[in-house]
Amino acid sequence: MTLAIPAWRSSWGKPSAFGRLTIGVALLLLQLVVVAFASGGTITGLVRDALGRPLAGSAVRLETSDGRTTGRTLSDAQGRFFFGDVPPGTYALVAEFAGFETATAVGTIVEAENWSVELTLASRKPLDVAVATKRLEDPRITTPPSIGAPAYEITSKAIETQPGGENNSLSQVLLQAPGVTQDASSVGGIHVRNQMGNIQYRINGVALPEGATLFGQSGGLSPRLAESVTLLTGALTAEYGLRTTGIFDIQTKSGALDPGGHVGMYGGSQSWIQPSAEYGGTLGRLSYFVTADYLQNSIGISPATPGGAIHDDTQQGHGFGYFELLLDPTSKISAVLGSFVGNFQIPNSRGGTPTFTVDGVTSFDSTQVNETQLEQNYFAVLSYRKAESEWGVQVATYARYGSLSFHPDPLPDLLFNGIAQRVSRGSTATGLQVDARYALSPNHTLRTGGLFSADLTTVQSTSSVLPASGGLQTSDQPFEVFNSVGQTGYTYGLYVQDEWRALPSLTVNGGLRFDGYDAFRNEWQVSPRLNTVWRPTPTTSVHAGYARYFTPPRQEFVSSATLAKFANSTAAPEVSQNSAPRAERANYIDVGVTQQILPGFKVGLDGYYKQADYQLDEGQFGAPIFLTPFNYRQAYTYGIELTTAFALGGFTGYGNLAAGRQWAKGLASSQALFSAEDFAYIQEHYIVTDHSQLITASAGLAYLWRTTQASLSMIAGSGLRRSVKHPNDSSNPPYQQLNFGLTHVFTLPAIGKLEARFDVINVLDNNYILRDGTGVGVFAKQFGPPRGFFGGLKKIF
Repeated sequence: MTLAIPAWRSSWGKPSAFGRLTIGVALLLLQLVVVAFASGGTITGLVRDALGRPLAGSAVRLETSDGRTTGRTLSDAQGRFFFGDVPPGTYALVAEFAGFETATAVGTIVEAENWSVELTLASRKPLDVAVATKRLEDPRITTPPSIGAPAYEITSKAIETQPGGENNSLSQVLLQAPGVTQDASSVGGIHVRNQMGNIQYRINGVALPEGATLFGQSGGLSPRLAESVTLLTGALTAEYGLRTTGIFDIQTKSGALDPGGHVGMYGGSQSWIQPSAEYGGTLGRLSYFVTADYLQNSIGISPATPGGAIHDDTQQGHGFGYFELLLDPTSKISAVLGSFVGNFQIPNSRGGTPTFTVDGVTSFDSTQVNETQLEQNYFAVLSYRKAESEWGVQVATYARYGSLSFHPDPLPDLLFNGIAQRVSRGSTATGLQVDARYALSPNHTLRTGGLFSADLTTVQSTSSVLPASGGLQTSDQPFEVFNSVGQTGYTYGLYVQDEWRALPSLTVNGGLRFDGYDAFRNEWQVSPRLNTVWRPTPTTSVHAGYARYFTPPRQEFVSSATLAKFANSTAAPEVSQNSAPRAERANYIDVGVTQQILPGFKVGLDGYYKQADYQLDEGQFGAPIFLTPFNYRQAYTYGIELTTAFALGGFTGYGNLAAGRQWAKGLASSQALFSAEDFAYIQEHYIVTDHSQLITASAGLAYLWRTTQASLSMIAGSGLRRSVKHPNDSSNPPYQQLNFGLTHVFTLPAIGKLEARFDVINVLDNNYILRDGTGVGVFAKQFGPPRGFFGGLKKIF
C-alpha cells in the first residue's frame, strides 16, 4: 500500500497541473451535456419567504399571455419547482402559499432557452413572522445546487428521536452523519472523513471563531439550540474556507416558528443528573428562543478502564439565546448568545507503576491521582440580513472567549510522568463576516464576501520537573520552570463565485478564494473551486467538484514552550528541532450521486480523494490534556460513503457506511513532541494516521404509534490505530454500540402535556476500547461508555 502512494503523487501531486486537468475535463463534460440536452424551453425556480427560507409545498402555476393555465406543480422540500417542454412565448409564473401574499414573475421563452426565477412571498403577518406549516420529513441526503457538494441534514425531530434525544452531547448527535467517526474525548471526540480536526461550526450561516475547549466538544454547543444541523463536506464552493473537512451549519430554533417550550429532568446510571429548560415566543416584531441545561455525572470524558470510569466526575452548564427583530418584511437584525462551563476530572487507571523517584517516594496508587481541567467558552453573534428577490446581503460581527486550565496532582504526576505542569490557555477572538448575492441574469447568480478575525491567545505554565542527564534522573528534588507566551493572530479571506444554471438540470459553480493568516507564521493562498450538479430526473442528482484548500493551524493550541528551559530535566525532548506549524495546502476531488428509489426512500453514494502538503494533525503530547498541532510533510486521504434514509408510515430510518484511509509521511513541524525513534521512522515511511478508521457505520430506526415512539441507534467501527512495532501499524479491535429509546407523550388534567422517556445506552454492554494508550500522540487508554439506564420527564408548554 505504501509503495502505491508515491506513484499517485507523481501523476497528481502538482496542484497547478492537476487543477488544469480537472477543470479541462469538467468543461469538456459540460459542453457535451449542453449539446445533448439543449433542445426545448424549460422553467426552473425557487419559492422562498422574505427572509430566504424555502417554502415547501407552494402551489405554482404557469399561465400564458391570454390568461390560460398550462401547467401546475408544487415546490419540493427545498422550495424548488420545474416546468419542462415549454413552447416559445410569454408566460406568467404565479406562486401561492397559505398565509403569504401571491408572487408573480413574467418572462419570455424562446426555442432551446431556459428561464430560472426566484419567487419571494411576503407573509401576511410580517411582524409575527408566523409560518403556517411545518417542514416535511427530513431530507437528510441532499446536494444543494448552490453548494455542489454532499449535504446531510439532521433536524431537531431526528435529534429528539435518537435515544437520549437532546440530552446527548452535540458530538454524539453528529455520529448520525456519514463518515463521522467516534473517538475518545481527549483526542478530538469526532473525526470527519478520517481527518483530525479541521471542523467548522456555523450558527445561521455565520462561522464561529474557534475556542480553547477540548472536552467541551463541538465548541461547547448543545443540540438543544438546533432546529437543524447540516454537515457540508467534500469539494466545497468558494464561499466556504479555512476549516473545510466538515462544516456543521446549525440553524437555531426560533420562537416565531415554534413557540412554547419545556422544563424537564433527565438522569440515571453513572450518577447522571440533567435538568433543562427552553422557551420561545414573539413580542410584536421581536422573536426569541432561550435554553439552558446543567449536567453532572461520573463519566465526563472517556473511561480509562473497562466497565466504567475511575475519577471521571464532571459538572457542565450550557446557555443559549436567539433574538430576532424584524425591521420590515425583507430585513432583520438577529443576536445569538451562548455559553459553556465545564469542570472535568481526568480519568485514572489501575496498576500504574512510577517511573521516577520524588523526595524519596517511589510508589503511589494510580487510582488516587487527582488531575482536573476547567473549560469555559462564551460567544456572541450580531447580524443584519436583507433579502430581496434579486439580491441579498448578510453582515455579521462576532466575539468569542475561551479558556482552558489544567490542574495537576504534583506528586503522582512527577512520579509517573517526570513533570507536573499547571497550564492556563486563553483565547479571545473577534471578527466580521460579509456575504452577498446578486442575480446577474436568470441563469447567473453572483456570490461574494469575506471575513476578517483577530485572535489573542495567551499561555502560562508552571512546570515542576526533576533533574536528569541523558534521559536518566540525577536527583529526586524537583525544580520549577515558568513559561508565559502571548500571540495576536489575524485570519482573513475573500471569495467570489458564479452559480451558473447552464441548463435547467445542470448547475455549475466556479469561484476563487483568497485566504491568509498571520500568527506564528505568515502564509496565504489563492484557491480555485469548480462544482457541477446535474439533475437528469427529478429524483436523481449527480455532483462532481474540485477544490483547492488552505487550512491554518489552530492558534490557541500551537505549542509555545521554550525548549531550552527544560534542558537537563526529565521533560527534555529527545528531538531538538521544533518548527512552528504550517498551513495545510490540499487538492480535493469529490464525486457522488443521490437517488430517490421510492417516495420516502433515498440513497446516496459519494467518493473522495485528497492530496495534501503539510497535512495538519493534532496529538495529546505530555501530561496536560491538550491537543497540539503538527504537520506531516505529505498525506493522502481517500474513501467512499454510502448513505440511506427512508420514511414509510410510522417508520423512519437511516443508515451510513463509510470506508476510508489516510496515509502520511514526514514531520514538518513540532518535531520536539516526538520520541527520537518515532521521528526517525515517520521521516522515511508512510504511516496510517492514528485517527484513521477503515470502516465506520451508523444506523437508526424509529417507529411512531400515536404518541409513543420507539427508536434504535447503532454505531460501529473497525477500530482506530495503535502501535505494535512501528507507529500506528495496527488497529484496535472492532466495536459496536447499540442504543434504545422509548418516549410517550400524554396529557394530565390540570397539569397539561408531558413527555416521558426511557433510554438504554450500550444495550449489549460491549466494553470496547477506543484507544489502548499507543499511537502517535496518544498516551492513555480510553474505552467506550458502559451500559447505562436513563429516564426523563418534561413538562411541555
